[in-house]
Amino acid sequence: MFENRMPRYEPLTGDDLEALDRGWERLVSEVGVRIDHPEARRLFAAAGQHVEDDVVRLDPSFLRAQLALAPREFALRARNPERSLRIGGDTMVFCAAQGPPFVRAGAERREGTFEDFRRFAMLVQASDALDTPGRNAVEPNDLPLDIRHLMRTQAMIRLTDRVWSGEPSSTAAAEDCLRMAEIVFGGREAIEREPVVFANCNVNSPLTFDERMLEGILAYAAAGQAVIITPFLLMGAMAPVSVPAALVQQTAEVLAGVALAQLVRPGAPCVMGSFLSSTDMKTGSPAFGGPESAFGLYASGQIARRLGIPWRSGGGTLTASPAVDFQAGYEAFNTLSAAFLAGANVCWQSAGWLEGGLVTSFEKFAADVELVDLLQRQFTPIRIDADTIAFDAHAEVGHAGHFFGAAHTLERFRDCFWRPTVATTDNHDRWTRAGRPDHAARATARVDELLAAYERPSLDDAVEDELLEFVERRARELGDPVERALLG
Repeated sequence: MFENRMPRYEPLTGDDLEALDRGWERLVSEVGVRIDHPEARRLFAAAGQHVEDDVVRLDPSFLRAQLALAPREFALRARNPERSLRIGGDTMVFCAAQGPPFVRAGAERREGTFEDFRRFAMLVQASDALDTPGRNAVEPNDLPLDIRHLMRTQAMIRLTDRVWSGEPSSTAAAEDCLRMAEIVFGGREAIEREPVVFANCNVNSPLTFDERMLEGILAYAAAGQAVIITPFLLMGAMAPVSVPAALVQQTAEVLAGVALAQLVRPGAPCVMGSFLSSTDMKTGSPAFGGPESAFGLYASGQIARRLGIPWRSGGGTLTASPAVDFQAGYEAFNTLSAAFLAGANVCWQSAGWLEGGLVTSFEKFAADVELVDLLQRQFTPIRIDADTIAFDAHAEVGHAGHFFGAAHTLERFRDCFWRPTVATTDNHDRWTRAGRPDHAARATARVDELLAAYERPSLDDAVEDELLEFVERRARELGDPVERALLG
């Protein structure tokens, strides 16, 4: 968990923010939001909102009142207390890529497997720059769909000691994930008292919450767990082609989701999600890392602080590139640095994202972890005092000397500068003798180093047995029994 104490970059004026407010207020009250779940519609109707068929038109003052119930900051407890998280304020937490169906290792691009999923969980555990494995760093396509949530969750619990994400896409899956959290943390009362998991619930933009995501919101909010409400806005596809219009839509959709969570359980922790990017208007393909995405992040940070809610940035290290190349690097940097400048609290998709989110890449995972680490160091204020000004070093070296052997250098050379784990400072001769490895090749070597350094965190034997018995029983009930050997 990183504390970002640098000044925020805020490009919007007061007049801009007021115009955006008028925009979302009109959108929710005149167009409304489609809610594809009868219980959710019932809750809105009981709260005095106008429900017609499956569309809910919302009073802006109601949304503001509901938003005020959500905490500005909250904690998420990990089974290792040193890995617990604080969401909101100046803190930033970083999560690996989430959701790609394909994996890339070197030149090979193929469907993801459960073993790939396990390896990414291990990489997260071995990477100090990341805070959570999230829910699905890559889809384990070799597992039956109806038990993937069970297998993923037990793997994250056993292979990491960090906060993880629950499955939000159905009531049954959400309840299974909550039950597993109860096993680890000592029961329902314990996790309701101290939230331990979060769920990222995507809006089916524009202006629609589908039944499956609503089931997730209802279940996790009822249990007092954190809910991230994330509009998925590719401008030109799921939002208009202007950044201001997309920001209005994003705010309207987020506020509707937060309001619902507060109707279920006042005080339920919520996060404003932002996934705002552009579309290539020649091909219709998603485009990432461009100036519109960065500006959207700067503005989203301002809006979230104005609303008084923690927020998730739309990246991360996003890229449309199909390879771990210069394009992947600059698009990832532009998206991630914007999240830092905008003061994001949760950075999803922070390691491994490739090919517009279709692929999780092992090489890019290592390269992105280094990028996260670099920016964490860059956004850490320096200490300025007599010691760091180092007058004694000048007095010792004098004129036209060098500082390699100075006492000040010898005392600090091991950790005075940030050191990359993938990038190289080798000159041409050393680089040639090493086989001329490019950045992707060096990143592959770094993946191997992290996996070799991985140590599985301890888990109480009784808890582990109960967890595995639950997974085995639920898998049988769902019609896809699994052998314990596959659980790892």
